[in-house]
Amino acid sequence: MIIPGIVSVTFRDKTVEDIIRLCKEADLKAVEWSENAHVMPADEAGAKALYEKTRAAGLQIAAYGSYYRLGQQENPKEVFEASLISAKSLHAPLIRIWAGTEPSAKVGKEQRKALAEEAFLICEMAKKAGIKVAMEWHRNTLTDTNASAMDFLKEVSHENLYCLWQPTVALSMKERMDGLDLLGDRVLNLHIYYWPDGVRRPLKEGTGAWQQYLEHVDKENDRFGLLEFVMGDTEEQFLKDARTLHDILGQ
Repeated sequence: MIIPGIVSVTFRDKTVEDIIRLCKEADLKAVEWSENAHVMPADEAGAKALYEKTRAAGLQIAAYGSYYRLGQQENPKEVFEASLISAKSLHAPLIRIWAGTEPSAKVGKEQRKALAEEAFLICEMAKKAGIKVAMEWHRNTLTDTNASAMDFLKEVSHENLYCLWQPTVALSMKERMDGLDLLGDRVLNLHIYYWPDGVRRPLKEGTGAWQQYLEHVDKENDRFGLLEFVMGDTEEQFLKDARTLHDILGQ
């Protein structure tokens, strides 16, 4: 089952209360709360209060959307711990990270090895907290191609490392579906939007594409399907996209 929800950074400038209100109005069930937008690293009290507000509204916590990037920290353990504190207080089942800052084609063997060692370290830290680690599926990182992403999962070789998935603009429809097939149960949540040629459009126009993607999503496990990147950043379009999401998911 795919549970519908929102990535809160979709409306970075709106309050927590606004995000919750929109979720309720759109009959969504979950929120990926975004670091720096709605919950800060190492804010144990703030994250706990956000968890309580979310649950009181009858919503689930889909993830903690950190902006931790591999290869950017002098002290990875200390920096990741700050994000992990908030993820734990939020009772998030997973924490999102980014697989570096460069296109995979520019990352050499030794640099990949260092990034893999760092990823293994933070996967261990998160595992002890009972939280999964999921890499953003994104251009200009090591998950910008199917081959690089799958190789990196093998290089890290940690059972607590997974991926989020979204239809990256740089990949073709076939490559996107091939990626879903390759990832299998390593896909946790889906970030759902429609960006033909990098231009935001109503999700309704992408219904056919998303129906194809979902045919390639592992059916054995529940996961969240989270709206992101609304055309025009308007509440009106968001509510329309939410209706389309329910139609796509058959709910």
